[in-house]
Amino acid sequence: MPPAIPLFAITMGCPVGIGPEIIVRYFTDDSLAGRPPLVVVGDVVALRRAAAVCAVSLNFLPWQPDESLPERAVPVLPVSRLDAKALAWGKPDAVTGEAAASYILSAVRLIQTGVFAGMITAPISKKALRDAGYFYPGHTEMLSALTQTPCCHMMLAGNKLRVMLVTIHCPLGEVSARLNREEIFACIRSCDTTLRRDFAMKHPRLAVAALNPHSGENGLFGDEEARLIRPAIEQARAAGIDAHGPLPPDTVFHSAADGRYDAVICMYHDQGLIPFKLLHFKDGVNVTCGLPIVRTSVDHGTAYDIAGTGQASHESLASAVSMAVAIARNRQRAAP
Repeated sequence: MPPAIPLFAITMGCPVGIGPEIIVRYFTDDSLAGRPPLVVVGDVVALRRAAAVCAVSLNFLPWQPDESLPERAVPVLPVSRLDAKALAWGKPDAVTGEAAASYILSAVRLIQTGVFAGMITAPISKKALRDAGYFYPGHTEMLSALTQTPCCHMMLAGNKLRVMLVTIHCPLGEVSARLNREEIFACIRSCDTTLRRDFAMKHPRLAVAALNPHSGENGLFGDEEARLIRPAIEQARAAGIDAHGPLPPDTVFHSAADGRYDAVICMYHDQGLIPFKLLHFKDGVNVTCGLPIVRTSVDHGTAYDIAGTGQASHESLASAVSMAVAIARNRQRAAP
């Protein structure tokens, strides 16, 4: 008999990063006994290696979509069959990159066919992904392509601060050239839609960060605010979105964390992630907005420097699971 829905997938991420370890830690945390039905999409060998370094006992059982979930074991959809002797903690390669990609591909396919209600992703190596022949800058872009969704945005969410990024993975020197009014407006609109649909907010209040110090100081420090950002905000307000700015980056995050705004639209990656991780380093969640499927993720990387030591924290993973369930529930309630 098929497992009951809603059933969620956790993709294992890079087999030699901390993904397997945080999954092991998550499933051995007794305080999370009320966790939703979950299946790990990954590799049994890699998970057993992680359990060994974490010094815990877990039973991992291979599972297929036409089977019931085991009661006293962690179900694993065994997409890869890695050789334990060939795996070295903290040393990704094309083989581990191919494995990590295959977990994502399988989870998306099974969401699209109705097996899973959403996916929670452990971190991957972008270089290993590229070495395996998958030329995506990260999860966001890969999921956008797999779901044929041209407009996706990255949101980092916590209980005190939410940030959404206009540009994501690009050199800092290219940010200004990549900004345009249309994309800034699209990001503002995506944030508003996400907060209404996925976070069940009736009237989201959005702050839009400036690119330059002091919001450009009337053109003294740059003209992107007057030329690109302010027109996008005006367009958003004309569309009924409660957007404010462009606001100085050195104060806007304090205002948002104090509750004045529900999210901050940021012009580039570190503009948003530095303040966010200052507040939510352990429990932050990465949400891909605009997708037809539910996807949340840990907000940290593969942490190869501590991989295989058993030190990695599973707090972000636990938050990502909880948020995926909440988003799926809110989407179901909002559905016509």
